[in-house]
Amino acid sequence: MEQIVQGEGRFYIAGDGKDLAQITYKTDKTTGNLVIDHTFVSEDLRGQGAGEKLVRAVVDKARAEQVKIVPVCPYAVHQFKKHAEYGDVLSGNGDRS
Repeated sequence: MEQIVQGEGRFYIAGDGKDLAQITYKTDKTTGNLVIDHTFVSEDLRGQGAGEKLVRAVVDKARAEQVKIVPVCPYAVHQFKKHAEYGDVLSGNGDRS
């Protein structure tokens, strides 16, 4: 699988001159929390764990910056339910506070 690259407000996997997968987030100006608002994985990478790796990249960023994550997009919500080990960076019940 291709390498995950950090961009402005996103992590992505590129190949063949296009984005094959990406996860986008915004920083909440009040709390500093990272709000994951979108995840996309192209057909080329489906079923290869690309989405999970992108969520993990945001989790690693939050841990490094000592902030929390608010998963808004359904895929990120699912990943936080699936991976209890992400609980340390989950903001409350997943809300913006």
